[in-house]
Amino acid sequence: MSPRSRDEPVRLTRIYTRGGDAGETSLGDGSRVSKLDSRIAAFGAVDELNAQLGLVLAGELPDRFRPSLERIQNELFDVGADLSVPLDAEDRLRIEQPAIDELERLCDEANAELPELRSFVLPGGTESAARLHVARTVCRRAEREALVADREHGVNPLVLRYLNRLSDLLFILSRAANAGADEPLWKPGGSR
Repeated sequence: MSPRSRDEPVRLTRIYTRGGDAGETSLGDGSRVSKLDSRIAAFGAVDELNAQLGLVLAGELPDRFRPSLERIQNELFDVGADLSVPLDAEDRLRIEQPAIDELERLCDEANAELPELRSFVLPGGTESAARLHVARTVCRRAEREALVADREHGVNPLVLRYLNRLSDLLFILSRAANAGADEPLWKPGGSR
């Protein structure tokens, strides 16, 4: 077998290793930790978010959203890699400011087309909007898990900013996915 090149991030010949059977797993630097470690919870939530975005992309969705969400799926692997390596490890893949700048640009672009928000939005409306809302809530959980990992171990602060901006973008895109449909809005006291 030839050695793995730097642009080949992983090579798997077998999916199961039995290495985690005792409740431990490896971080990106090879150190072993409990599967209950907060860093594992953080990048596990990021992985779940990525799967939710896959579900969003598998359904009907405005075509203009697809390229950005596909790129974000790839960036979420970078976020997971960033979270999986101790902060003091050098020469590792890290989220950088341009990724956050791009999320902010997408937020501004999509939000400019929407009517002013005058009420809380209920998750729902079109199926694509509902799926984007689910992804948004998973993103918020991933952010909370990353905050716990930061408190316990320290994480790249740009990971926290990235997840915060991404949840904002998913909210805005859910509103945009409802454009032309009746956006479900909160009514105090329910539907009375």
